[in-house]
Amino acid sequence: MKTRIIAALLLLPFVALCQPADFGNWLIYIGNKDLGSKFNLAHEIQYRNYNAVGDLEQLLIRGGLGYDLSDNANILAGYGFIQSENYIGSTDEKVGVTEHRIYQQFTTKKKVGKVGFHHRYRFEQRFVEDNFRLRFRYFLGLRFPLKSFNEGKQSLYFSVYDEIFLNTVADVFDRNRLYGGIGYEFSPAARLQIGYLNQFLNRGNRDQLNVALFSNF
Repeated sequence: MKTRIIAALLLLPFVALCQPADFGNWLIYIGNKDLGSKFNLAHEIQYRNYNAVGDLEQLLIRGGLGYDLSDNANILAGYGFIQSENYIGSTDEKVGVTEHRIYQQFTTKKKVGKVGFHHRYRFEQRFVEDNFRLRFRYFLGLRFPLKSFNEGKQSLYFSVYDEIFLNTVADVFDRNRLYGGIGYEFSPAARLQIGYLNQFLNRGNRDQLNVALFSNF
C-alpha cells in the first residue's frame, strides 16, 4: 500500500505534461534547520514554470533567521531573491525582472482535535528593479490526517490553505492563493506534498500543480 502511494505522488508532476501551457508547475523545496537556543534557519527554493517544466516563470530563493517564542509561535526576519521571466503581451518574447525582498513574519500553530492549524502573518519590503513596494500577506493552513503507517512513523494527510496578498497602494488587492493537496510524511524530518493551486489575480486567474519537499534537520 505504502509503495503505491509513494509511486503515485512521484508520478503526479508528469500529469501536467498533458495540460495546456497556461497550467503551470511549481517545484518547491522548503527547509528548516534547528540552530539550538530557540533559533532556526529557514530556507527555500521555488522553481516556477508556465508549463510542466522548462518554461521559467519565476525563480525564488529565500532564507531567514527565526526565533521560537514558544513551542507553537515563531518570529522570523529574512531576505528573498526573485527572478521573474514575464511574457510581453501575447507575444513569445520575455522580459526579465529582478526583485530583492526583505520580510518579517510571525507564525503560530495549534491543533483542534486531530486537525492542525497554521497562521502566518508576513510583511514584505520589495525592491523591484527601480521601484519600492510594501505588501502584507496572511496565510491560513489546515492539515487533516488521513492514515498512518509503520506504527505511526509515516502518515498520509490532506492539506488546504488560503493566502491573501494586500498592497499599501491604491490597488490594495494583489492576489489570493487557494490550495488543496495530499502529502506523505516519511518521518518528522521529511515529507512530500503535491496539490493544486489557483491564484486569483487582478487580471485573471492562473492554475498550478505544486510539488513540494519539506525538510527539518
